[in-house]
Amino acid sequence: YPSISKINFADADPNLAAIIAMMEVSKKIQPSGKRMELWENNYLDSCKSLGISTQVIDHSKSIGEMVAKKILGYAKADRYNTLSNFPRYTPDKKEGYWYPTPPGYFPAVEPYFSKIRNYSLSQSEVSDFEIKPPKAYSSDPRSEFYTLANQVYLSGKKQEEQKIAAFWDCNPFALSSNGHLLIAMKKISPGAHWMGISAIACAKKKLDFGHSLLVRTVLSVSMQDAFWVCWREKYHSNRIRPETAVRKLIDPTWKPFLQTPPFPEYPSGHSTVSSTAAVILTHFIGENFSYVDTVETRYGIEARPFKSFNQAAEEASISRFYGGIHFMDGIASGQSQGKKLGNHILKKLNLL
Repeated sequence: YPSISKINFADADPNLAAIIAMMEVSKKIQPSGKRMELWENNYLDSCKSLGISTQVIDHSKSIGEMVAKKILGYAKADRYNTLSNFPRYTPDKKEGYWYPTPPGYFPAVEPYFSKIRNYSLSQSEVSDFEIKPPKAYSSDPRSEFYTLANQVYLSGKKQEEQKIAAFWDCNPFALSSNGHLLIAMKKISPGAHWMGISAIACAKKKLDFGHSLLVRTVLSVSMQDAFWVCWREKYHSNRIRPETAVRKLIDPTWKPFLQTPPFPEYPSGHSTVSSTAAVILTHFIGENFSYVDTVETRYGIEARPFKSFNQAAEEASISRFYGGIHFMDGIASGQSQGKKLGNHILKKLNLL
């Protein structure tokens, strides 16, 4: 981890320094980072209007920039920038293996993601988060796999099931078909959705700045590692998606309610990441913490109430079954993997 000496906050504001550090990092790593420059200038002007002295602002800014430089150096060494050096991923056409799906037929997303550095797993701990293999592909109507495929085929037809699937879609790769045109739809990722939930929870709990920052930092690190262990298994098992399997085995005209994301099925990423997030948020915020999820109302998605983070994670998981893009064993395995990882991270941080 980055080595940062104890900081002298005399004539500086720790909260302001933290905000500046976040903005400086965002400027460098976000695709729209350049837009942060104007936002930062406006923010610092508002600090002056609130009576914060130029000396405090300048000292806080220098501290924030120093911390940001350390974080950016750490991030640059995570090996993500080496992924383009790997051979172009070519889908295997063997029976039961993943293959690109309509309407975009996108190439596989991040097939080498497990090559980058994770946050919480030592080399000897990685195998602890391996999950049992998925049910073997089979065209035999009496097989376990055929039963799983038929379950997906028959699901997602009720209005409430479709409402749940749409609420948790969170597919940044979704496309809208307009004649011969395929138009990209703006949707947030599952990780971003849970970061939004954490903001709602911290505000309702009335946590102070430092505590809110701790919650969201641990959550973001945990979800990154949840994606890491999940993607490692996805490209190990390389399992076929329901859309491909159902069309081949049951009904060639079938379309899932949701668009299929461009990567292998097993396990469900929503299940892994949501289960990890629920463990972390339950630890910090509490069991049976009720809230209203308004994260995607700005995108036209109706707000939805939940009685706990675990209830939300359960619903996020089953939503992929209702949406026709995951088999039930992929959902169950993702849930167990995510819960185990969440507890591992809490122990690693001496929070349990």
